[in-house]
Amino acid sequence: MTPRAVRPPDRDDLDRAWRAVSAELDPTPLVPSSLAPGAMLKLETCQPTGAFKVRGALAAVAALPPGRPAVTASAGNHGLGMGHAAARSGADVTVVVSARASPVKIDKIGAYPVRLVQHGTTYDEAEEHALTLPGHYVSPYNDPAVIAGQGTIGRELERQADGPLTVVAPVGGGGLLAGLTLWARDRPDVRIVGVESAVSRGIAASVAAGRVVEVEVGETFADGLPGNLEPGSVTPGVIGRSAELTAVTDDQIRTAMRWLFREHGLVAEGAGAAGIAAVLAGKVEVTGRPVVVITGRNITIPTFIDAIREN
Repeated sequence: MTPRAVRPPDRDDLDRAWRAVSAELDPTPLVPSSLAPGAMLKLETCQPTGAFKVRGALAAVAALPPGRPAVTASAGNHGLGMGHAAARSGADVTVVVSARASPVKIDKIGAYPVRLVQHGTTYDEAEEHALTLPGHYVSPYNDPAVIAGQGTIGRELERQADGPLTVVAPVGGGGLLAGLTLWARDRPDVRIVGVESAVSRGIAASVAAGRVVEVEVGETFADGLPGNLEPGSVTPGVIGRSAELTAVTDDQIRTAMRWLFREHGLVAEGAGAAGIAAVLAGKVEVTGRPVVVITGRNITIPTFIDAIREN
């Protein structure tokens, strides 16, 4: 696949994204937690689509030239965000998902005014197909407006919590972590920690190599985390050495999902609980006040029950 020309986001992108997102969404709650001393949970599960990716979608659709159609690929939550943005703006949006995407996410995307296309059996195959379709491609992670939109979480944290902060968030393609890193560039009192799936460490490998590299992707039920990066993706360069990276196993994610349900009554999908998994497993050195981003709740009931069932 020939790399697309994508520019890294800057502070102006973050300002534009903040105007677009804050005009449409209320700030999500920041609630205290017994996870660690002073810990707080940023509940992106309270978004109208059930996941943080609606932020990047709103920012990206707001940045489209008038009348320009948009096309995207998604493991589910970005597609939901693009659907929400289409419903709010009237934009022409096509969403491509793989046949193995979460059924609950596919059903919800189909309820929005978008063209829903199923192609391939992996996210990578869906993405490759989406890149061949006409329209402006809005990557779930490799897009300056999307990255900046995810960074609006940081703008809300500025108003909700005093520093110093350790902000912990899951990593798939790196859009969220890149957005948080962009926001934190002017915040020396903020540490950013990204949590990958142990079976899919594309961001860590690419940051270490200084360029996008392909990695082996294993099986995980946390469908928002696995997959290789689009060639030439800007997210590893934006993240650079500014963020710390770690990884968790499926068993550690299941433990975190049980903990969130037991301690807070929260339903989180696998990727959404990855930050909690890393803290519980001792993979994050907590300094200052820890803030863990719970990124999404879109999971089927059988998958959730199976995940939280005690062995």
